[in-house]
Amino acid sequence: MDKNLKQLTNRIYYLPHDPGTDRPILSAICGDDETLIVDAGNSDKHAKLFLGELNQIQMANYQSVVLTHWHWDHSFGTNQMNLFTIAHENTKMHLEKMAEYDWSNEALDNRVEKGLENQFCSDMIKKEFGEDRNITITLPNTTFKDKYEIDLGGIRCEVKHVGGDHSDDSSIIFVEEEKVLFLGDCLYPSIYTQQPQYKIDNVRRLLEIIEMFDAEIYVISHEPPLNKEDFIGYIMLLKLICDLTQKHQSNHLNLVDELSSQLNRPLSQLEEEIVYCFINGLTVD
Repeated sequence: MDKNLKQLTNRIYYLPHDPGTDRPILSAICGDDETLIVDAGNSDKHAKLFLGELNQIQMANYQSVVLTHWHWDHSFGTNQMNLFTIAHENTKMHLEKMAEYDWSNEALDNRVEKGLENQFCSDMIKKEFGEDRNITITLPNTTFKDKYEIDLGGIRCEVKHVGGDHSDDSSIIFVEEEKVLFLGDCLYPSIYTQQPQYKIDNVRRLLEIIEMFDAEIYVISHEPPLNKEDFIGYIMLLKLICDLTQKHQSNHLNLVDELSSQLNRPLSQLEEEIVYCFINGLTVD
């Protein structure tokens, strides 16, 4: 996997995601006065790698980091970053709860059994940290309820709480001057439910908020950045599946048939999985 820093725009750099241990994209938004980092990484090693890459391009004026949500892969590097940390109030609440956890194999397996931990996350934590697991949960220095604005000098960032199925604290970051929108994981389905799920109303509300931002580049944490055309294609697909799920309800076969007919081709594996998540969302409270 590519472990080198990439330049996204004139003022934004990012370290690509690494599916090997579920590392999300980490980004740096560079103003005239200071640099804001988006997400802290999934471990000390991940945070160190990113900061080392920034130092190589003489990017030393980073002072703060904003968390898109509380999940381990976005927050476990906070202690290593050692920066002023900004997060939604629910992010802090979740991290406080997580700070009480034991991270041994036994404790992780026990939480998975009880439905408090996701099996995939548990496996990835074991893989990223190995046997010698020294995990420090660091709480944010400041929290916000709806939105938080940061002037970095010549460039402004708007951090906006959007919630959604993946995590109730999900926040997005819009950089108007660069026309870049950082979406974190907000467009992904839930992972702390018995089955992954999308709720029709949640997805529609989320897409409505996202479409209010005039962006040209969209950064989703676990995939390469998308241009506007590709992103519009993605959200049109989600909207179509919302409509067809509402129409066909739990009739999986009819839903797939009509979706396939509208797309004029068989569904991809990803599209099959999205349909599955929407059907799960109908039956689970």
